[in-house]
Amino acid sequence: MRRREEDSLPTRASLLARLKDRNDQVGWKDFFDTYWKLIYGVAIKSGLSDAEAQDVVQETLITVARKIEQFKRDPALGSFKGWLCTVTRSKIVDLVRKRPPVQAPRPRPAGESERTPTIERVPDPASLDLDAVWEADWRKNLMDAALENIRPKVNPLHYQIFDLYVVKDWAATDVARTLKVNIGLVYLAKHRIAAALKKEIENLEVNLT
Repeated sequence: MRRREEDSLPTRASLLARLKDRNDQVGWKDFFDTYWKLIYGVAIKSGLSDAEAQDVVQETLITVARKIEQFKRDPALGSFKGWLCTVTRSKIVDLVRKRPPVQAPRPRPAGESERTPTIERVPDPASLDLDAVWEADWRKNLMDAALENIRPKVNPLHYQIFDLYVVKDWAATDVARTLKVNIGLVYLAKHRIAAALKKEIENLEVNLT
């Protein structure tokens, strides 16, 4: 069972090698499924609309596919995580530059609402600390992806307990009462799922960091 779990995700080097093969549809699907939400979320936090954020995801993936062969896995040159952040940032900036210029607000007639027009309320991506946002979202994305990956591999009741107790932050007594289990099982399930989750996060980190 341990060998099977270890083989469920490719190593960092093998996945990067697979991404360099544009015909490896499984490798690219693994990459997309794991990281599109990260790219999309950062684009949204940069002030882009849903449609614009989806365009950033698409353009980022196209650039990764086109330039992945040039990426060298060398700590001295930076991590894949940093490289992907740089690509995403450039696509966000490119899209913002393509926006039509914002017209100066017209004088408001007396009595008209002082509400700020939507376009004026959109955050300026240049004012966002994208590196900090990327790091925080990268960690959350790893957690979410790891939870999705371990869910079909672990005891369903244990996962449900962990979801209520840890993810949703219920009290242990409430979890035990709701699921009609001994409170000792709540603590045991937390320990087992947390261990599986930690291992899966480590697997994901050595894939693309």
